[in-house]
Amino acid sequence: MLTRRLNSMTKLTKKVYWRNLFGLQWGWNYERMQGLGYSWVMMPVIKKLYKEHSEDMKTALKTHLGYFNTSQPMSHLIIGADIGMEEQTGMSDAEAIVGLKTGLMGPLAGVGDTLFLAIYRTIIFSVSSYMALSGSPIGLLLPIIGGLVLLWVRYLFTGIGYKQGAKLATEFADQMKTLTNAASILGLTVVGALIPAVVTYVLDLKYSMGKVTLNAQDMLNQIMPGLLPLSIVLFSYWLLGKKKMNSTKLIFVLIALGMLLGNLNNIFGAIGKWF
Repeated sequence: MLTRRLNSMTKLTKKVYWRNLFGLQWGWNYERMQGLGYSWVMMPVIKKLYKEHSEDMKTALKTHLGYFNTSQPMSHLIIGADIGMEEQTGMSDAEAIVGLKTGLMGPLAGVGDTLFLAIYRTIIFSVSSYMALSGSPIGLLLPIIGGLVLLWVRYLFTGIGYKQGAKLATEFADQMKTLTNAASILGLTVVGALIPAVVTYVLDLKYSMGKVTLNAQDMLNQIMPGLLPLSIVLFSYWLLGKKKMNSTKLIFVLIALGMLLGNLNNIFGAIGKWF
């Protein structure tokens, strides 16, 4: 029975791999990023595990429709681990599944973008370009070979994630709550660290009096580096808590705020001329 079940899950991981390969980005939106695509990728597993438990199926769908965003090559590890955990525990502890996704998607996004976007593309396409310029036909084939190797690596990631996810649910069942909390803290820490890297607003406001020039950005940096990006993120989070506010409206609010803050130097300069 167990062997038959594992063989069935192996077939499902293959199906999930192909779905993830082509469909994770489908339905991408600013509110849940890859959440809709993630739920579509997991649909064969949901139907297999919860076909006789409608309430668990509803819970699984709601869980997988939540926010998710990571590097696509590394997403195979997370989805594989998710399958392994759900096969063992089902939806008896949905918070553990959410904690796994939240805790891994941030760190793996940084690793995946660095390895598979920055380093991989730089090396492969630089070498192939120089070979093509020198007249070598291998320069044309090298990106294709590299792409096939990358597809194979992503397939391996699905299997590795599945095996490790099953171990998390069985060998570390007693420590799952601790692992869940640790994964959530790690995810929040990574997201917090990304704020000054992604939101890079600089307050270009200077005031000169004689030979002395006061730079508002330097003063803010002395108080707390990244204070303005943090303030913008907290302001956005506060706005999203309002009833009639959504992510689309927030984008326009931030555009207006950017236009206002971007012209502060001109505004204060015009006010200074009046006086």
